Amino acid sequence: MRTSSAELPPELSQREQPVVALAGMPNVGKSTVFNALTGLHQHTGNWAGKTVASAVGTTVCCGETILLADLPGTYSLRARSAEEAVARDFLCFAKPDAAVVVCDATCLERGLLLVMQVLETCPKALLCVNLLDEAEKRHITIDLPRLEQCLGIPVVGVAARSGKGLAQLQERLHALLHEDAPSPCPVPIPEQLEEPLQLVQAALPENGNGLPPLWTAKRLLEPEPELHEKIAAHMGISLETGEIADALRQAQCLVSPEQCADAMIAAVVTHSEEIAARVVRQPEHADAADRKIDRILAGKWGIPVMLLLLGLVLWLTIVGANYPSAWLAAGFAQLKLVLSRLLELLSAPGWLESFLLDGIYTVLTWVIAVMLPPMAIFFPLFTLLEDFGYLPRVAFHLDRSFQRACACGKQSLTMCMGFGCNAAGVTGCRIIDSPRERLIAILTNNFVPCNGRFPTMITCISLFFAAGSGLCRTVSSAALLLGLILLGIFCTFGVSRLLSHTILKGIPSSFTLELPPYRRPQIGKVLLRSLLDRTVFVLGRACLVAAPAGALLWGFTNCTIAGESLFDHCAAFLELPGQCIGLDGVILLGFLLGFPANEIVLPIILMGYTAGTTLTETSDLSRIHEILTANGWTPVTALCMLLFLLFHFPCSTTCLTIRKETGSWKWTLAAWCIPTLAGILLCGAVSWTVRLVNFIF
Repeated sequence: MRTSSAELPPELSQREQPVVALAGMPNVGKSTVFNALTGLHQHTGNWAGKTVASAVGTTVCCGETILLADLPGTYSLRARSAEEAVARDFLCFAKPDAAVVVCDATCLERGLLLVMQVLETCPKALLCVNLLDEAEKRHITIDLPRLEQCLGIPVVGVAARSGKGLAQLQERLHALLHEDAPSPCPVPIPEQLEEPLQLVQAALPENGNGLPPLWTAKRLLEPEPELHEKIAAHMGISLETGEIADALRQAQCLVSPEQCADAMIAAVVTHSEEIAARVVRQPEHADAADRKIDRILAGKWGIPVMLLLLGLVLWLTIVGANYPSAWLAAGFAQLKLVLSRLLELLSAPGWLESFLLDGIYTVLTWVIAVMLPPMAIFFPLFTLLEDFGYLPRVAFHLDRSFQRACACGKQSLTMCMGFGCNAAGVTGCRIIDSPRERLIAILTNNFVPCNGRFPTMITCISLFFAAGSGLCRTVSSAALLLGLILLGIFCTFGVSRLLSHTILKGIPSSFTLELPPYRRPQIGKVLLRSLLDRTVFVLGRACLVAAPAGALLWGFTNCTIAGESLFDHCAAFLELPGQCIGLDGVILLGFLLGFPANEIVLPIILMGYTAGTTLTETSDLSRIHEILTANGWTPVTALCMLLFLLFHFPCSTTCLTIRKETGSWKWTLAAWCIPTLAGILLCGAVSWTVRLVNFIF
């Protein structure tokens, strides 16, 4: 279960088990600790802000069941984003019984900044120093007993990925819950803040509803109006009138809110530096290896490497998917024969057999055979790059371009996910904090081609535009495909900028882009999570639509009016608008009936040209070329087909995902219309330009 509220959900508030908050900065392995303790397999993305709500699970410590809440990664309790506000509100207002703060052993000083802030509101805390194995590789040593003495709270060192230290963590946590709260060593209060803090504390009610007086006074003196409102509501007081208002005015005469915030932050930073200097020993260049890699991946060679890696992932996906797709298709064909014999034994009518097998079964199994292998290859590869720590480098390179488009740099990550599946890319937009920028990312995700569009694109390029033979033909095809991908990316920038200056106006938000250390991916977990979280999720939604779409397609090809099928009537109706944009009625109808999955668009078009009544696989390129040219295809038709493949409405799975993520059919319709309108305008421009040139010359 998940919650983003400051209060405990009913499922927790009604339970007798103690509730422990698990907090930490992004990329410290906090979710890995959570997974190891609870047995839940929450995805552990290796970039800031992957977790955007608090996940709750149970763990057993010394025979006692404890509820563990995995809070969003946060750099500070001075919230600058929605996810940081979730973590702050849970720690400050939800009254957990204890808190476990996870820090990265390779950069302990930075983690101590969060520890100091957590201790102000939740003194019953335990520090979990994770990634000790990474620190050991970098020859970094931490004196954990001395660190415990400096902080005044329990400290446990772990390596969560290998399970080292987790048993001790559970023991210390159980002891912490059943002992009196420790007495953490406080952060020294700056001299200029002593009198203002005393004034505000004296005016606070004795019963602060669980809020520590010193923490409350500090927060009220800082310029955080939203937090002030939450504090007032939680304590049941007014900050506009009465003794507290007078005390605040007197305190602000002594020190301004901005000066107060700066002084408190400086005190925390200084205290953290002093503690880290006492307990941490490390060589001067502990991160030398990462810096060497970043000279390439985050330096001037970063963009060429990024394009090369993207091309490699796509090549592996497209080429590697051919074999399992063929095996699945062959297996489904054999199963179809078995089902056909079974229906014959049951004396099923011929029309029913055709409806079930040629309609529903054929389309459903076609979608599975064509969609499953590419996703099962792309998503694990994508997740391996994520787990390795490379994806934040992609965001680093593309951040400036998205900022110029008045969008969020994190959109680069969701755009990359769209190459695997636009539905998964839409779901990934949750990592973007700003609702406006999240909506821009959702509306433009379909401008990058997904796996389902690549086979048809490659077929059209190979038949009409690839030059030469052998290796030369392969290279020219790859170059043209890369050109189409880059066109989709540039249109993503352009449309994002257009939306941000029209219906979604606003100022781009800032976000902290952390370049985490490179880590060896956990291949087993990556394969499992990418298959379950992304591949099965997307395929399940596609299958929900594929079955009724198969029934509809069967009806279009088998039901006749005046001697012609509904398919022929609809294709004739769409012929004129199709010709206006360089296509024809059969092509437009193929896109409309291919709404369940882009993979079946070309098979539907071939079925329409050959007057067939069911989808049949045609792998012979010469035969496909013969069918297309016999029905009037030219290089201009193929170019318009490629452009419309790149820019047209999202598939049904993506539309359902957009509806779920936005909660609005209005924005789902907008996401359907925006790329379609772009495709119509581009295809129309190409078609009419060629006609004008032919007319003149």
